[in-house]
Amino acid sequence: MKSARRPRLAAVRSGLRQRRAWLWPVLLTAVITWESVEAIPSVGPAWLSFDKLAHFAVFGLLATTIARLEGAPHWPLLRARWAVVLVSAYGFGDELLQGFIPERSMEFADWAADTLGAFVAVIVYLRWTGYRRLLEAPLRRRRQPRVEISPESGPNPAE
Repeated sequence: MKSARRPRLAAVRSGLRQRRAWLWPVLLTAVITWESVEAIPSVGPAWLSFDKLAHFAVFGLLATTIARLEGAPHWPLLRARWAVVLVSAYGFGDELLQGFIPERSMEFADWAADTLGAFVAVIVYLRWTGYRRLLEAPLRRRRQPRVEISPESGPNPAE
């Protein structure tokens, strides 16, 4: 009875892990969309384009979270390509959306920064094992069960 339940339990855990992996890209997409409809004042000097750097970094992170998904485990390059394509398309849609928001504007340079950030981040994720190891590390270490050792539970040499 136990052996029949273990594969089923493992399949349930695997399914939960895959669904949980989708949480990060979905949350990040929701935050990007929310911030896209907000009017953000420009900060800093005109020669320092913090906006493009933010687009590069955030959309790069989004592409990395998509490339990490376990949809096609034997084809990481295919996942990486789809991550870049999907993030680039989302960035284009985000810029279109900003064109309809008062005090916001649609900029080709923002979309280019989105796409370039996605491309660079996915390449770095695939090539740099230290970065990949950092992203794959669990946020919380699992605690090892405590084993209580008492004098009554050990072997009794008097017997």
